[in-house]
Amino acid sequence: MPHECGLTLGKLMCYEEELASQHNNTRRCHQTCMTQDSSVATRTQRRPTPTSTRHKESIRGLNRVVAYLRRCSASHTLAHMKHQTLSILMLRLVYHYTKELSTILHQSNIPVYLYLCLAYSRQAIDLWIQANFSIKQKVKFLLNMDSFLFIALTFVLSFHIYFTQGNGLPPTSQSSTAASSSKTYIIHVKRPEDKTLALSEDVESWYLSFMPPTIMSSNEQPRMIYSYHNVMSGFAARLTKEELRALEKKNGFISARPEKILHRQTTHTPEFLGLQQQTGLWKESNFGKGVIIGVLDSGITPGHPSFNDAGIPPPPTKWKGRCELNGTACNNKLIGARSFNVRSFNAAAMTVKGEKAEGPIDEDGHGTHTASTAAGAFVDYAEVLGNARGTAAGIAPYAHLAIYKVCSGDDCPESDLLAALDAAVEDGVDVISMSLGLSEPPPFFKDTIAIGAFAAIQKGIFVSCSAGNSGPFDGSLVNGAPWILTVGASTTDRSIEATAKLGNGQEFNGESVSQPTDFPPTLLPLVYAGKNGKQESALCANGSLNDIDFRGKVVLCERGGGMGRINKGKEVKRAGGAAMILINDEVSGFSLLADAHVLPASHVSYAAGLQIKAYINSTATPTATILFKGTIIGDSQSPAVASFSSRGPNLPSPGILKPDIIGPGVDILAAWPFPLENNTNSKLTFNLLSGTSMSCPHLSGVAALLKSSHPHWSPAAIKSAIMTSADVINLEHRFIVDETLHPADIFATGSGHVNPSRANDPGLIYDIGPDDYIDYLCGLGYGDTDVGIIAHRTIKCSETSSIPEGELNYPSFSVVLGSTQTFTRTVTNVGDVYSSYVVMVTPPEGVDVEVQPNKLDFSEANQKETYSVTFSRAGSGNVTGEYAQGFLQWVSAKHTVKSPISVKQQKKKTERLQMGGPGQKLEALRGRNTNSNRFDSSNIGDEAVILVMPMEESMVAEAIPVAVAREMVMAAR
Repeated sequence: MPHECGLTLGKLMCYEEELASQHNNTRRCHQTCMTQDSSVATRTQRRPTPTSTRHKESIRGLNRVVAYLRRCSASHTLAHMKHQTLSILMLRLVYHYTKELSTILHQSNIPVYLYLCLAYSRQAIDLWIQANFSIKQKVKFLLNMDSFLFIALTFVLSFHIYFTQGNGLPPTSQSSTAASSSKTYIIHVKRPEDKTLALSEDVESWYLSFMPPTIMSSNEQPRMIYSYHNVMSGFAARLTKEELRALEKKNGFISARPEKILHRQTTHTPEFLGLQQQTGLWKESNFGKGVIIGVLDSGITPGHPSFNDAGIPPPPTKWKGRCELNGTACNNKLIGARSFNVRSFNAAAMTVKGEKAEGPIDEDGHGTHTASTAAGAFVDYAEVLGNARGTAAGIAPYAHLAIYKVCSGDDCPESDLLAALDAAVEDGVDVISMSLGLSEPPPFFKDTIAIGAFAAIQKGIFVSCSAGNSGPFDGSLVNGAPWILTVGASTTDRSIEATAKLGNGQEFNGESVSQPTDFPPTLLPLVYAGKNGKQESALCANGSLNDIDFRGKVVLCERGGGMGRINKGKEVKRAGGAAMILINDEVSGFSLLADAHVLPASHVSYAAGLQIKAYINSTATPTATILFKGTIIGDSQSPAVASFSSRGPNLPSPGILKPDIIGPGVDILAAWPFPLENNTNSKLTFNLLSGTSMSCPHLSGVAALLKSSHPHWSPAAIKSAIMTSADVINLEHRFIVDETLHPADIFATGSGHVNPSRANDPGLIYDIGPDDYIDYLCGLGYGDTDVGIIAHRTIKCSETSSIPEGELNYPSFSVVLGSTQTFTRTVTNVGDVYSSYVVMVTPPEGVDVEVQPNKLDFSEANQKETYSVTFSRAGSGNVTGEYAQGFLQWVSAKHTVKSPISVKQQKKKTERLQMGGPGQKLEALRGRNTNSNRFDSSNIGDEAVILVMPMEESMVAEAIPVAVAREMVMAAR
């Protein structure tokens, strides 16, 4: 049976498939193949040729083999080859080129794909041994070092693929050469000063000029993946290391870094937030009509009732986006939907992950959930497995949605994210919502979200991002740039209770969205899953419950271990357990989650777990049952900070207090693409999810309402209104608590819990323009190039009004206090024309706070007034290295404008380092890390630097030559 792989391999496939039934025919096929390729291989040996020519001919010969393999892999036939002939043939061909191989390899243009294709033959080594080379030929082949490396690589990769892949070469549409040897890089370049790039085609041509000519003239798939026009000056491309080195030599090159993968950070809440249909912010903002929210996530489920457009007008004329959904899936609610590459090539593992889904359709639900949270339409009779019944609605139910699919599974490649941000800015969105982030916070000039968000705010677009789910550990938050609203997660006053009742009468309230009506209240035997002493059993890990008889019993499992809570219940059910009590780990404390468990279950606190364990140890016949109480509204300890919500301080910039705000992020009911197990209503599907992924779209929706109500407010003004109006007390009029049930600190709550109605009338706002952020970035010690990457233009910090972090006109204060420090703030009157405000300060412990003036009088709208705040030690001060917190409030007859304060005291120490050198103007390089001395040589300017050591108040170096400074920086690492 012929194949479309090219003449030689086509006949080899013939040999493979017809070996059993047509022995004679296949022998002829094999002989023909050998003859033809031997002639190909020996063609260059007929007469002596110059070395460079032989190299080219050898490369052409090898490329010919690769071309055959490429066509075969495209038709999926290579993966099914099991016979020796292919490897024998390729080894024969490679042998003919071995004499040239050592030199060719150093030219870095031999296709690595050849090696990989050989590696995908599981028996490559055996086949080489069985090849009909003479012993002398084999020895000669091996004695060549590159040939030896060739065989060694083949051996290693063969076994890797045999044990990890199992089925040979995975199908891929990528260029074979690029796929095996290249990485995706984010490339920053300068715009030419002597050219005008008026059209997108001009920009594209400029970017292409940086690509190596060999790439542009090849027959491979284009390896420039994206060109960016709005969020940065640069592009994303797949390059080998050699190609990258060549690109770095081009005039106009700024920087390149390997692409990183971001990860997602995964109703009653409108009512809980005080939004009502007949009065207040919903009515005043017209439910968000005319505002466009761009959601960058995993896509959308267009047919869900939450995206019905009843009562929603057409999008505004500024909208330039498009819909990539089929038919009439888009409407006045869902006005745009686009899918980006969502493909991540892992060259090290030789696999292709995250195949592009069919358009912007959501395949796992995360994007559908976040989009409907921000701007879902009103949907009556919403519920999850019969619980949390009511009318579902997003925070801005009449706002428009523009969907940008950038995630597949948990992975969201940087190049795709930048392309989506570029498109969102061009399309004309008003708000960008991103429930995703990196695992650790890089400097802002290396932070894709920070760079893209800065381009957005320059166009007046508000950006809301999740803080991360790495709490409750200090310094764990991401997305901390001051032009981004960084959102932590809190609880609501709704719980879906499942009470664990013990045989001694004790009851412990827990949660579960699964509320079976047929589970009897009869006490059943209770057993601890870790009774056998094995940790994996205590965690109810998959396959761990085999040593004990769990049939018909209530099983006590521990949370954690990297295993999903629902999966623990599946293991209990597999082992025959009748029910599960899931106890928190110590870190999670009292933070509970309502899950759709597969069996009767209750998730209880860590403290409850300790008492349940004590009961089990106190009796020979422990018993328990679970009482299901359904949906309960009115938890007086809400809102509380969720244990998983990431915490400050903000490591890339400790002088900016983060998170900014907390909002609902626990057990959030929103649209879901798929029916849940045991769900009786497959046409109206909702689900409860938890995470800062859920709190972020709540604030995106609030921002949309404020944008509709105050269309001329800047992104910073909207952010200020949200922060200064936030609540710091819970429903029982005590300070908001965390997972320990103790008052949460300022690095957990930021300004507090969002209060949308109060944000609509904040009285005063702290406004910030894009140029103010430039001054701030220069004050961080970033070099001109680094600031230019963020600003998307040429910046010279020596010509700007560089300011310390604390001098940015931010609605909060974060101070590292050695000696006395003074900062200024400017507020704008957006309240009553005639109004007066007096200052009220709750100073941090051990700190004196003086405000001048202590009264602000306003007589016109948008009037600005400036005040100063001086921080100094009070007596001996608080313990050095510890944080203290307080508040500064401006209070009028109608408004309270509140700013949180964080102060960390440092030792008073000043040292002068004499390094010699001329007295040039010095730039500042400041390593502001609360935990360690950390420097970055890319921050060093061209002349000299001041090194301000991060754990000291001031350590000054005069006129340090740049070469010496670089040595110091490298030594500090």
